[in-house]
Amino acid sequence: MSNILNSHYSSMLRRRKVVNRLGLGLGMLCLSMLCLFQIGNVSANAGLFTGGATKLEALTLSVMTPLAKAPYVLKSGGYYEIDIICDGSGELALGGAEFFRNIWIDEIIINEIEIRPLGLNSLEFDDEGTTTIKFIAIRPGNYSVRIPGSKGESQRAIFQIR
Repeated sequence: MSNILNSHYSSMLRRRKVVNRLGLGLGMLCLSMLCLFQIGNVSANAGLFTGGATKLEALTLSVMTPLAKAPYVLKSGGYYEIDIICDGSGELALGGAEFFRNIWIDEIIINEIEIRPLGLNSLEFDDEGTTTIKFIAIRPGNYSVRIPGSKGESQRAIFQIR
């Protein structure tokens, strides 16, 4: 009787190994197909994954000229790049904590140095120069950045994330 049980048990173990191998093989095949499908989708996407940032009109920090020519209309999830140019006419800053908290900053580039911050409150220029910010617009809403302490409407820029 024990020989029959041992034979039956051995047969069950062999079948289980075959089924496990077959299941593992099918699982790996499905995973491979899923990866191929996802890679195909990533190449079709624009934005951060392909380096395709949409270039926005530059902000100009100056005592004499407006900060921006018109409001910026952004799409939530869109990847953008904006230059902030200071003409050196004064020691000027750009503040906009509410805007900066509703975007994800990929990088800030200053003199060919790339900075990857966890957050941003403001930028200050002591002299003339250019800073580039690459970011993803996240939360829909109307936000502004402005030269701190300024009261004029021309010294702020409005970002509308939709």
